[in-house]
Amino acid sequence: KYPHARAGPPPPQPLSSPRRVINDGIAPPQRILFPPEKICMDWQQTQNVGVGLFNLGNTCFINSALQCLTYTPPLANYMLSLEHTQSCNYQGFCMMCTMETHINRVLCCAHDAIKPAFEDAHEFLRFTVDAMQQACLHGCTILDRSSQATTIIHQIFGGFLRSRVKCLNCKAVSDTYEAFLDIPLDIKAVSSVTKALEQFVKPEQLDGENCYKCSKCKKMVPASKRFTIHRSSNVLTISLKRFANFTGGKINKEVKYPEYLDLRAYMSQSVGEPLIYALYAVLVHSGVNSHAGHYFCFIKAADGLWYQMNDATVVQSNIKTVLGQQPCLNLPYMTSVSCKLFL
Repeated sequence: KYPHARAGPPPPQPLSSPRRVINDGIAPPQRILFPPEKICMDWQQTQNVGVGLFNLGNTCFINSALQCLTYTPPLANYMLSLEHTQSCNYQGFCMMCTMETHINRVLCCAHDAIKPAFEDAHEFLRFTVDAMQQACLHGCTILDRSSQATTIIHQIFGGFLRSRVKCLNCKAVSDTYEAFLDIPLDIKAVSSVTKALEQFVKPEQLDGENCYKCSKCKKMVPASKRFTIHRSSNVLTISLKRFANFTGGKINKEVKYPEYLDLRAYMSQSVGEPLIYALYAVLVHSGVNSHAGHYFCFIKAADGLWYQMNDATVVQSNIKTVLGQQPCLNLPYMTSVSCKLFL
């Protein structure tokens, strides 16, 4: 389902080479920035777990987020190939170059721990992924939205949501599509990730002051609006909304999450083969609010074993311990040949 990358760099391909067109309502890209067949979801090198990261003073969240990214197999495979720095001509700060250096240091270093190359923890994981996406777009002038979604970063972490509005008067349907790099889930009224996903795709009624202007009826009408996952990502990052935006208060409740997650029921095409994702990382916050506490994470390394990464300390763990945690922010799930990864 997801072809493996070749051992060496493939010969250059013209951007106009024929490719399979997905007719799902989203316009095909005018330009392919990174060949999807070069993305490999399985580790290409079997190696021991990498080193820990020293805490430089309130940098535990940075350390945890970096470790989750470092042990994302398709991203690590690409960074270990050094392909980006060999072709990058950006003169300023490049997040892709920085992450390539970091991942190679972590996985190839002979020391027990190293200093991370970052200092700011504000929304760090999402910021880093966004910054890598922008680095991949550097030098590309005017690109359509579909072409922007063909970078190595978007093809690993990105997908598309569909927003469908249905007029309850004439039954006309209007679809819009939005690219995503992660899916934030509200957990106030639920006790599991699956229930949160059900809530995420639950139809919303638009009536009263929120009525919808139907292009067919030519007037304001009641309607229903529903989000679904239209194109799934290879790596699915689920963000649990545990912290209040302004007060920093934490929703400190148990939210269960599975080792394997079937995303099929939450897709626009909800009927079909199971779409299974396998958990490979969990980012955990220990504390009562976002202004205090400690971050650490669990990752599944190239050797197939689980490890707890707590700043400079790296200890072996197991799936039972991992599933007993209360993730604060991110659950990364990922795809392989038979299933996908989630974080």
